[in-house]
Amino acid sequence: MDKVINLKKGLNLSLTGQASGFVRDKALSATFAIKPTDFTNLIPKLAVKAGDEVKAGDVLFFDKKNEEIKFTAPVSGEIVAINRGAKRVIQEIVILADKQIKFKQFDAKSSISKGVDSVKEQMLLSGAWTLLRQRPFNVVADPNAKPKGVFISGFNSKPLGADVNVMLGSENANFQAGIDALNTLTDGHVHLGLPTEGAINSALTNATNVKKHYFNGPHPAGNVGVQIHFIDAINKGDTVYTMSPQDVVILGRLFNEGIYNTSQVVALSGSEFTSNCYISTPKGAQIEHLISNNLKSEDARLISGNILTGEKVNKETYLGFYDNNLTAIPEDTSPEFLGWLLPTYERPSASRTFVWFKRLLAKGRAEGFNVNTNMHGEERAYVVTGEYDKVMPMDILPNQLIKSVLANDIDKMEELGIYEVVEEDLALCEFICTSKMPVQQILRDGLNYIQIEA
Repeated sequence: MDKVINLKKGLNLSLTGQASGFVRDKALSATFAIKPTDFTNLIPKLAVKAGDEVKAGDVLFFDKKNEEIKFTAPVSGEIVAINRGAKRVIQEIVILADKQIKFKQFDAKSSISKGVDSVKEQMLLSGAWTLLRQRPFNVVADPNAKPKGVFISGFNSKPLGADVNVMLGSENANFQAGIDALNTLTDGHVHLGLPTEGAINSALTNATNVKKHYFNGPHPAGNVGVQIHFIDAINKGDTVYTMSPQDVVILGRLFNEGIYNTSQVVALSGSEFTSNCYISTPKGAQIEHLISNNLKSEDARLISGNILTGEKVNKETYLGFYDNNLTAIPEDTSPEFLGWLLPTYERPSASRTFVWFKRLLAKGRAEGFNVNTNMHGEERAYVVTGEYDKVMPMDILPNQLIKSVLANDIDKMEELGIYEVVEEDLALCEFICTSKMPVQQILRDGLNYIQIEA
């Protein structure tokens, strides 16, 4: 094994409802949707209208700021709705799916050998370019940028996170093709972060044309942003690309098969599912279809994504474009009598205070906490306590960074490392925050501000 990067700071949250078992091939959802709101700072311009027939890979809309970047259909079928929100902002392009997906064919099979221009062309035409994100800012990658590297995290340390080994399955050939394509996009290296413990899928261990780095420690060790920090940190003016392992597989299918096949594995996790399992589905599946006959309670909180960074959704909406988790936990907004004084039940926390009570009564606890949505208090004055530093392994001062964002101080933001982080990197800071500050939203506001003003 190569050099191991040991992380001491962080926090593992042991929760009930981890997805397990084999992948179920569920029938296609009746409808699928691509949501422009899943893409940061996007101004969508439609290329279709209601009633149009599309194949998987046909263009639905493109970015008005960069018309090269096209967003394409994940399935074939009829455009049945273009839903808009306030100020007529496009929320969803909904497709009534065919029972059998028809794919648009792309001339991509020999593109990797032809070099970067050919690879970019096929990725942009097919919509596979949108799988690629760029840091700073975590936006869809700029095709004209020159990244100093491409980074992939080969494991998931998030609570109730989907197991990368299950998601990759036996997609070795497609994963390798994706890696080869990504290598053409940078003069640097494609970097793959791997864990030091546990089984690792053969698609990762056998991958070539990639630099492998090993990480040991608690969450957020699996965050690609943390891995970038320790491998080749982002400075002002730098650009890097990132992609998830499953999206690398989707990219590989484009160059092996000539189709934009977005089929992926989604984990149903959380204590409110009757069965915590994995389901195979194309991107943009309807939530109601994924959870049918599998919820313990109709009042459960549904989250597209993981429990720390995901978005609250309802049955009628659709899974987020970059999400491979659907989480369900109990909804609870009830006040807790003297909860600040007497820990009434065991709950996930950075402190041992909430663990001793159940241990005292039950002489130990079952594995994992049954977490709910209760905030255990309201937002308060922002007090600097030093808690954030305990869960932040990066060489960044999170309290000072957040304060500089609140002050709109661009110089301070840059000095304190805002270009290195996105919301998921500070999610644990929000979780343990005594002041109940919306740390992730504050950071996103700062990133948006600095992108416009700097």
